Amino acid sequence: LTIKDSSITCAAVCVYPQRVHDVSQHLNEIKKKLNIAAVAAGFPSGQYHLKSKLLEVELTVADGATEIDIVISRAAALEGDWKTVHDEVAALKSACGKAHMKTILATGELKTLSNVYKASWASMLAGSDFIKTSTGKETVNATLEVAFVMCSAIKKFHERTGKKIGFKPAGGIKTPQEALAFIALIKDVLGEEWLNPNLFRIGASSLLDNCLKAL
Repeated sequence: LTIKDSSITCAAVCVYPQRVHDVSQHLNEIKKKLNIAAVAAGFPSGQYHLKSKLLEVELTVADGATEIDIVISRAAALEGDWKTVHDEVAALKSACGKAHMKTILATGELKTLSNVYKASWASMLAGSDFIKTSTGKETVNATLEVAFVMCSAIKKFHERTGKKIGFKPAGGIKTPQEALAFIALIKDVLGEEWLNPNLFRIGASSLLDNCLKAL
């Protein structure tokens, strides 16, 4: 992990739970502040016992994670069991404590846009700080079509509750041009106020380097 002085950096670095302590320790040693995100709660399948998911989240936060990425139960979503989806996300949010929680919908496996919309609502009502398209492991990851549906749900949720929920497309976004398409969509659906790291992120492993090369 090499971090140089720069005004351009990522909003967070995402690692597996086992590496959170190492990253936290290294950041302290070099006196740098950076959000540490961890994929927990049975990532990427989500097919784990709820008790083990909760324990993984609690341990990861204790090790220094400031953000937790969870994934919904696709099985429950595909069965239309939105109460189970909601209740599990709510329990995991409680386990996060002060850490922010991003809920991954794994949209490429939800089959319909209606399911994407309902999963967005279930996750937001359960207390998610962000909703995220993909784990990056699905055959189909972030698409503009799915992003529009999720952002439309966020907009409606904000209109009804006054709460702003963040949005994060992830997987397959590699070029500045692809990133700009999502930025334009966010601006059009949610407005410029969403264009900040507290409400909009892009999950990508190579995008930052490609953007720097294009500058």
